[in-house]
Amino acid sequence: MATQEETPSYPIIPSVAQNAHIRGLAQYEALYKESIENPSAFWARLARDNLLWFREFDFPMSGSLTKGDIAWFVNGKLNISVNCIDRHIPTKGDKVAIVWESDEPGHCRHITYKELLAEVCRIANAMKAAGVKKGDTVAIYMPMIPEVAFVMLACTRIGAIHSVVFAGFSSDSLRDRIVDARSQWVFTSDEGKRGGRTLPLKEIVDHAVHGLDFVRKVFVFKRTNSSLVGLNKHIDIDMSVELPKHRPYCPPEWMDSEDLMFILYTSGSTGTPKGVAHTTAGYLLYAMLTTNYIVYGPLANGATTVMFESTPVYPDPGRYWDLVQRHKITTFYTAPTAIRALMAHGDEHVKKYDRSTLRILGSVGEPINPEAWRWYYEVVGERKCYIADTYWQTETGGHVGTGLPGVTPMKPGSCTRPFFGIDFVITDDKGNIIEGNNVEGELCIRHPWPGMARTVYGDHNRYLAVYMTSHKGLYFTGDGVRRDNEGYLFITGRIDDVLSTSGHRIGTAEVESALVAHNLVAEAAVIGIPHKIKGEGICCFVTLISAAQPSPQVSQELVQQVRHVIGAFASPDVIVFAPGLPKTRSGKIMRRVLRKIAAGEEGQLGDVSTLADPAVVPILIANMKEALVGKKL
Repeated sequence: MATQEETPSYPIIPSVAQNAHIRGLAQYEALYKESIENPSAFWARLARDNLLWFREFDFPMSGSLTKGDIAWFVNGKLNISVNCIDRHIPTKGDKVAIVWESDEPGHCRHITYKELLAEVCRIANAMKAAGVKKGDTVAIYMPMIPEVAFVMLACTRIGAIHSVVFAGFSSDSLRDRIVDARSQWVFTSDEGKRGGRTLPLKEIVDHAVHGLDFVRKVFVFKRTNSSLVGLNKHIDIDMSVELPKHRPYCPPEWMDSEDLMFILYTSGSTGTPKGVAHTTAGYLLYAMLTTNYIVYGPLANGATTVMFESTPVYPDPGRYWDLVQRHKITTFYTAPTAIRALMAHGDEHVKKYDRSTLRILGSVGEPINPEAWRWYYEVVGERKCYIADTYWQTETGGHVGTGLPGVTPMKPGSCTRPFFGIDFVITDDKGNIIEGNNVEGELCIRHPWPGMARTVYGDHNRYLAVYMTSHKGLYFTGDGVRRDNEGYLFITGRIDDVLSTSGHRIGTAEVESALVAHNLVAEAAVIGIPHKIKGEGICCFVTLISAAQPSPQVSQELVQQVRHVIGAFASPDVIVFAPGLPKTRSGKIMRRVLRKIAAGEEGQLGDVSTLADPAVVPILIANMKEALVGKKL
């Protein structure tokens, strides 16, 4: 366990502190104290100061974590797109809202706030003409092009609920999400481009919606304009033909604060993805204050946001820094996976570009290891940039643990302190609160906050069971945490059976389900293993049917099986063939044993006397070593 001496803090950077919204730790601590002791007044003030209301709310908050009936800014009326676009038009109409950098270097689009309003409204009018109405659910399976932001904002314009599905998911995974959300409408593109490759998005959508009678229309944008991608006149709408028919203004639908805004699917330990549901006012305010990702946070603040279609290493590992130099980027946000990958390519790809405009370097998606943190700070930022190590989840709606640039001293690998209104507590595995510093346990949050998800779509009991009931009225994050002797927080990883690989959350049960769907597989157990680039790799212990024999060909088939069912991002890193899995006499797989074997800690297996067949353990150890030959993890 690292001690405070092993994790020194890095001082505040004066140039960053000069531009900070909060003037020093004393002001942070005073505001934080208010946000915990008087949250209603604190959040009401911020909501009035930062959001444009059609009708102001009656009172700030109602409900409790225990009952799972949280509501914020009760009876208020507003519209997301108005807050992100319309209100900026009088003073920032000609300011660039979105800079889009295509897969090919140097090919860019610049969309001003005026242009953004027109694009969003045309799409909103096209949606209404097709029959989309308030409360309908719209699936979005698109590449990283400006139109994906236009569609999201158009949904909020007319009160439709959007469900963005990562364009790396397979047709089966997309279909599952369309079915779960009952999405009658789907947006996609003919194809996508990423890292020099062409992605068959329309083809994937066609497979996903086949036989789904409730899907009414598929709206198709042209990214590559490929003549090989056909349209079905009975269901597809060609947006290149449709959009010119519609006027560039659409009146906004005024939404209740608690109207559902979007669903975002995240992996669960049961193998069934959870549709995490966020509502209108609370999400927007929290996104605006924590400036989430590309769309809502930056645009609500009237900022210029950069949308990047490609990968950090295409066409070479200097792509990010070329982007920074050409677009004069000030705030740069990426995942530890990307940082580690770029580290491996050497410093020269960074240093050849001018990065002097950078002020804040963000990290997101998983804990960042100290070595990668220091490289990010010293090489990329040249010790002049603040490293904002942000901890949050799909379910939290924004950062819940993060340093404040120019305010909080930094520590490598630490998300530092809680954000305003977030009352972190650490518990043991029975839900008992552990007080003080220099402690480790399970991370929970004591009180509600505006950005938190309100439910799991269509399954509120699952929402209560996963987040609210296991830890005595606390919100349970599912993550382990260590708090050092200065109160700094270090996330230690998932407690449940969910992996975080390359920033993606993947349920072990999802991968296991994909594997056992193969006709040669009798049983499978999946665990995470340390990976220098991905953070956590996917290790699969597989038992074949009696008629099958292990072979490199079968191993490759299983990798392709997972890629087909879930997506390429879920590709197993290691396949270990096993004559049997380590099970208790009651039939429960002892994953602890598998984790120790995968980590090479054969001498620390602990008590294996309860295994039904202890003889399987040495075979697994030998097979694991064989499977790792030639692997770079």
